[in-house]
Order: sequence, then structure tokens, then C-alpha cells
Amino acid sequence: MEYKRFDTKLLVRLDPGDELVASLVDICKKEDIRLGVVSGIGAVNNVTVGLFKTATKEYHAATLEGDYEITCLTGNVSRMGGEVYLHLHATLSDIEHKAYGGHLNKALVSATAEIWIDIVNGEIDREFSDTIGLNILKY
Repeated sequence: MEYKRFDTKLLVRLDPGDELVASLVDICKKEDIRLGVVSGIGAVNNVTVGLFKTATKEYHAATLEGDYEITCLTGNVSRMGGEVYLHLHATLSDIEHKAYGGHLNKALVSATAEIWIDIVNGEIDREFSDTIGLNILKY
């Protein structure tokens, strides 16, 4: 993993074997990022994505193994209880160009990933909503 800062933006390069989510958390801790926007692309071969079923308030995760392109990684950085909180979604495509996506829990980089973190001057916390069943932004 390497990254370079350009004023309020970081350009991150992840290498084979790097775990995408954990790497971004480490960078956000090191750089003390409290609020930001994440976007990126890359290649992964072991991914866990999920979907929250609003009717049952249950989270369902699926692991995808094999070669996948991250065609779109998007999300944000905030805090919850003082800790880095990433809310990431990804769209992935396989060799047949079929798309899969959802909330990104984990992704193991197979070739490389190129990710921008746009740092916003400020801080937003999160709190659990009993009504919704998720950790939501707290203003």
C-alpha cells in the first residue's frame, strides 16, 4: 500500500494481497481523517458484499471468489464513538461482464486498486437507529 497527499486529497494505491477496507481504515487513522468522500477502481479476487433488508432489519452478506473488476467504489468516511467509520458500496464485474454489488465489507486486492479520499474539513458522527436498524449519520 502506498499513498500520496495532494492538499485535501489522498491518492491510494493498493497492491496484491492488501485488504481494501482495512487499508483505508489504517490510512484514515494515520491521517486523522474525520470526514471524507471515497471513490475508486481496481481488481479483487475475494470480496464480501452485503444488503440490508429493511423489512426484517437483517443484514445479508455474500462472498464472491474469483476475478472481479471494481467498476465503481464509492462511499464516505465519518466517525462513530470516536473511531473511523467507513460506509462503502461497490459494483463489481466478472469475466462475463455480469455486475454484482452492495455494501462493501471486505475486498482482497488481486492486481491493484486506485482510490481517492477527498478530505472534508469537519466531523460527523454516527449513531444506531432502532427505527431503521442501521448506524446513521448524526448531525
